Amino acid sequence: MQLCKFLLPSPRFLQYFRNQPMSKIYAALTGVHCYVPDYVLTNAELEQLVDTTDEWITTRTGIKERHILKGEAKGLSVMGTEAVRGLLEKTNTHPSEVDLVICATVTPDMMFPDTANLVAHALGIHNAFCFDLTAACSGFIYALSTAAMYVESGRYKKVVVIGGDKMSSIIDYTDRATCIIFGDAAGAVLLEPSAEPYGVIDYLHKSDGIGQQYLYQKAGGSRYPATHQTVENREHFVYQNGKPVFKYAVTSMADVVQQVMARNGLRREDLHWLVPHQANLRIIESVAGLMEFPLDKVMINIQRYGNTTAATIPLCLWEWESQLRRGDNLILTAFGGGFTWGAVYLKWAYGAQS
Repeated sequence: MQLCKFLLPSPRFLQYFRNQPMSKIYAALTGVHCYVPDYVLTNAELEQLVDTTDEWITTRTGIKERHILKGEAKGLSVMGTEAVRGLLEKTNTHPSEVDLVICATVTPDMMFPDTANLVAHALGIHNAFCFDLTAACSGFIYALSTAAMYVESGRYKKVVVIGGDKMSSIIDYTDRATCIIFGDAAGAVLLEPSAEPYGVIDYLHKSDGIGQQYLYQKAGGSRYPATHQTVENREHFVYQNGKPVFKYAVTSMADVVQQVMARNGLRREDLHWLVPHQANLRIIESVAGLMEFPLDKVMINIQRYGNTTAATIPLCLWEWESQLRRGDNLILTAFGGGFTWGAVYLKWAYGAQS
């Protein structure tokens, strides 16, 4: 009894321990890499497939071309593998060091196993656990904040987040309302712990099931499994009612961005870059307009890639990587089917000091 009493910490020691400040771990984004297929589907080629014109597409979407993954039995994992391979090389990360892989997508290779598992296996990432996350076009920012929590827990040192989709696999190329919009791509980022306040600082995510009637893929799930009839009715393709999607997207993204800025004391002049999901140029311009944010500080590349769903935001970060400076304030925002939407406040962790 006396020995046990001796081993117990004294109340004074416990009070001292409680009063010591705990050092916060931040999830810093330490690298980004993307992969886009070689084949480019131009507006001119689409003019041969559906009743449309380059002028009609450009005016309504801002898109000039999009990349398409060609080849038999090539799924998202092909693009995801190349994106992660490049990421590991540029960050000098050995596959054995990766603790976790999260893949955000609505076009997995198969319903199971998860595409994250397939990518990890292809690259020899054997010490990580892996899973897919589905949130449509908001998938990447949902996965990014999820990954950040694993890093902030202190138990995970290197986490890879993939955002990618092979949208061409679920697009009806006789439907001009959707086939002009979407492309294929995959991007990947690496998150690592940092004692300095760089990385994911804050996030706000929301959803509303009302979106199921405006943007969806009807068949292929447990409600409407694949049958001859669902295939004949072309129900395995994306359906979109553009007007309500446009309205919800603009107001929802602008709202969450402003909320994240307000609760972090960010003024417009404090924000170096707005990184919006690349769904439609008019949506991007409208969101920036509501925020009174200058377009020269908004990352826009939709004209070259179209809407690549979960890949649009990493594609922007990849293309602007050389322009980003350590300490830059970025807000990433997206809106997707379901509806899902959100914003992430990210402080850039590498490059020259801003």
